[in-house]
Amino acid sequence: MSTLKDEARRIIEDLPENATWDDLMYQLYVKKRVETGIKEIENGETLPHEEVKKRLLT
Repeated sequence: MSTLKDEARRIIEDLPENATWDDLMYQLYVKKRVETGIKEIENGETLPHEEVKKRLLT
């Protein structure tokens, strides 16, 4: 399992040479959101598609 520092280094190394701070922050944000989503799925904290549609359409 990689450490936080390892993951941060990998993200930075994958950025193009002309990347901005905003590019880096966006990549970190996306990574965090994806990890959070995966944990929510694993913990059963999601709604079925039909329930989401029902809530949005009523």
